[in-house]
Amino acid sequence: MAKHMHHLKALRDIAFDYGTGSHPDLASMARELSRMVHQNRQPLNDGLAGLRTRNQGFERWLVSRRGKPEISVLVMTWPANHATPIHDHGGLWGLEMALHGALEVQSWEHDAQGEALRQAGSDWLGPGDASWFDADDRYAHRCRNLSRHETALTLHVYGGDLAQYLIYQEAGKAGQWLKKQQHSAIAGRLLYA
Repeated sequence: MAKHMHHLKALRDIAFDYGTGSHPDLASMARELSRMVHQNRQPLNDGLAGLRTRNQGFERWLVSRRGKPEISVLVMTWPANHATPIHDHGGLWGLEMALHGALEVQSWEHDAQGEALRQAGSDWLGPGDASWFDADDRYAHRCRNLSRHETALTLHVYGGDLAQYLIYQEAGKAGQWLKKQQHSAIAGRLLYA
């Protein structure tokens, strides 16, 4: 994997270049990341093949983190048919891009108390496709690997460290939701620079 790390560094550098300010230009970041992913699809697939074959379940791998302005870049592994619960991002802005495989991203909005949610749309991401969201305490989503057989890989860029977030679980009564605090776990680090 080490010989292909320069592609991950290039993705990190693009994220760092465009990830400035409290409301960065996420459309431009997505366009540049997508261009890089399309131009280097095979080397990225080869370099990250070890993550796809680990069979350790859903994992978050830190690519890099910067302090000022605060930004983190991660690669996530999605086992076949894995779906997250509906979750927020602690008020951070973020961008998610498929590197290998395909993901469904269902967007949700919730009220100020987080007790009423409504689905706001869905996106389907293939390699190089991105979905992004601005810093918003009312945005949440659920993601699912669309493959029944293959592990998917995604790149995630956040405007900070997503150490804690909320998941939303439907309560016994239809339309009522419970919030539960979660802590993010990092499986390891992919870059050391």
